[in-house]
Amino acid sequence: MQENMPLAPYTTYKLGGPARYFFSANTAEEIKRAVEVAKELNLPIFILGGGSNILINDDGFKGLVIKTENKQLEISGKVIKAGAGIFLGLAVLHAWQNNLSGLEWAIGVPGTIGGAVRGNAGAFGASISDNVISVHALKITGKQAEVITLTKEQCGFDYRESIFKKDNDLIILSAELKLNSGAGAEIKKQMLEFINKRCSGHPKFPSAGCSFKNVMVTDEIREKIKAINQEGEQKIKMGKIGAGWFIDQAGLKGYKIGGAQVSEEHANFIVKVDDAARAEHVVMLISYVKQQVRDKFGVQLQEEVQYVGF
Repeated sequence: MQENMPLAPYTTYKLGGPARYFFSANTAEEIKRAVEVAKELNLPIFILGGGSNILINDDGFKGLVIKTENKQLEISGKVIKAGAGIFLGLAVLHAWQNNLSGLEWAIGVPGTIGGAVRGNAGAFGASISDNVISVHALKITGKQAEVITLTKEQCGFDYRESIFKKDNDLIILSAELKLNSGAGAEIKKQMLEFINKRCSGHPKFPSAGCSFKNVMVTDEIREKIKAINQEGEQKIKMGKIGAGWFIDQAGLKGYKIGGAQVSEEHANFIVKVDDAARAEHVVMLISYVKQQVRDKFGVQLQEEVQYVGF
C-alpha cells in the first residue's frame, strides 16, 4: 500500500492528481482483500486497469485506487480465460500464436481485459461482447465481497455499456472469451491492416481515446445529417455515425482551451498538447464541444471518457 501516489503516469492522458492510497493487486484474492479493507475503512474505491478512457481530477482521488495486475491467461481449445489486468493487445497476440481468430480488431487498443469488458470496447464493427462467454466478478455487499460468475446475458452488454458501468458494487476479476479457429498468416494480415488504420487515423498526442460515443442514427438524426452535409450519409456505418463528424462539421478541429485541444487529425480525440495541460482544461473543452454541437445541430453528444475523482 502506498500513499499519495501520482496517477498521471498510469493513464494514457498523463493528467490528474495523486491517489490518497494506492495498491497493486496481483491476484483476484488480493483485489478481494483490498476491497474489503477499503470498505472497513469507509474509503471510496477506484479500479484502475490500463488507464485509457479515463480522466482523473487534478486534485486526484481521495480513496483507494486498486491497480489490477492479475495477468493470468489460460487457453483451452477455443476459449481464453484472462485476468482483468492483462492488456487486451497481449491477449490478441496469444490468440494469434494459438491460431485463434476473433480479437484482431483489438490490436493496438491501450486497455486491459477488465476495462474492455466494463466498457464493451470495440472497433471496426466488432465488440468484446461478441466473444464473452462469462465474467467472474466481485459482488460487494456491505463490507463483504464474494466472487460470482455472470453469463454474457447477465452482463447487460450494449453499445459501449455493460452492467459493470452501472453497478459500482461489481468488480471484474476475469473473463472467458470464445474465439474461432483460424490460420495464423491470415490472422496476422488482419492485425496489420487494423494497426495501419489506427496509425494513419489516430493522433499521436496523449489522450483517453475517443472522447464521445458514436451517435446512433435514428430517422431524426438522419434528417439532421442531411441538413448539415449531404455527404454525411456516406459516413453512416452499422447504424451509427462518428461523433467526430459532428465536431468536425462544427468547425472545432484544432480548438484549444489551455493545454487541451480538439485533435486536428481526428475530431473525436481531445488531446494533451503541452505540459501546461490540466484535467480541468479537458473538462471545459468537452463541455464546450457538447454545447456547440447541441446548439448548431441539435445533437447531444455523450462522453465515452470516464471521470475519476470529480
